Amino acid sequence: TTTHRITSLDRRPSIVTMPVAIKAYAAHSASLDDFKHIDAERHDVGDDDVAFDISFCGLCHTDIHFVENDLGNTMYPLTPGHELIGTVTSVGKNVTKFSVGDKIGVGCMVDSCKSCKFCAQDEEQYCATGSTFTYGGVTQYGRAGPNGKPTIGGYSNKMVVNENFAIKVPAEAPLDKSAPLLCAGITMYDPLKAFDCKPGMRVGIAGVGGLGQMGIKIAAAMGATVIAISRSPDKEADAKAIGAHEFLVSTDENAMKAAAGSMDLILDTISACHDAEMYSDLLATKGTLVMIGLQMAPVASSCAKFLFKRISITGSLIGGIKNTQEMMDFCVSNNIYPDIEVIKTDKISECMHKLKDGNDRIVRYVLDCSSI
Repeated sequence: TTTHRITSLDRRPSIVTMPVAIKAYAAHSASLDDFKHIDAERHDVGDDDVAFDISFCGLCHTDIHFVENDLGNTMYPLTPGHELIGTVTSVGKNVTKFSVGDKIGVGCMVDSCKSCKFCAQDEEQYCATGSTFTYGGVTQYGRAGPNGKPTIGGYSNKMVVNENFAIKVPAEAPLDKSAPLLCAGITMYDPLKAFDCKPGMRVGIAGVGGLGQMGIKIAAAMGATVIAISRSPDKEADAKAIGAHEFLVSTDENAMKAAAGSMDLILDTISACHDAEMYSDLLATKGTLVMIGLQMAPVASSCAKFLFKRISITGSLIGGIKNTQEMMDFCVSNNIYPDIEVIKTDKISECMHKLKDGNDRIVRYVLDCSSI
């Protein structure tokens, strides 16, 4: 929304931007039980921006880390949510990728420097001066509103984003099931692509929850033999139903010993603090363990494994905008969506506690933003 103001000293009209009023659901302290409805504002739609009504936003374990201030930099009130999806309501005059009525998504980033070598390589998540997160960040590059402002996430009803940080969602994609693709989907797709997941590879997915289920589905679609790894034997049938070829119980010592050296790639999605040593034991020579879950404890493994088997232990965050769009198109064309449960705001605290306690269900919780 814009208005024109004419002063007595200057008859030329000047553009006065009007912020977009929104409703949001925000944490007011480091407690998962301290959420409240708030009124907030987003910046107006600039020439390169897209505005959309948010239909759904997925809940992510990262939301818990930010609410509980695990990284030590949370600013309250905090409106989490980086799996936003909805319908375009207006576009700036320079926008070419979107039109009113299009389906649109926003993932974990809303800006980056766009000039460092990582941004040039379409890996904005590793921006040398720091990408601007969709929530819990501070604007600094001018494309996500006035600099120095905290970013507001997807537990809200409206969004404004620079078109270069928005994802086109195919018309046939269901909005509720597609929302988690914007974090869970790309978080799994990016390392699977980076480490050349393909037929003939044996890929382990450690942790069979809201994030792990996407790893199973995507790796299976890429042609790999997928081994679901979980502490819970009760998840075997469900894991195989969504694409796992084998199931390994991590608390079964004999089964873990029998599986030693059998996997080329393992994605460790577990966010709770745990010993990653047992997963590195499963790697074949030159195998790679990718840490994805944001556990806060140090990761250790015997040096001998690195020397005698040339294994690698690395990490992966999310993915750049190019790969996120590629992932969205891949998942929709292959009918890959997470199993979800749609909730309203009154269930957010309860579901966050379930996620923190281990998420015994293979499900991704998705907020119906009409309830805000």
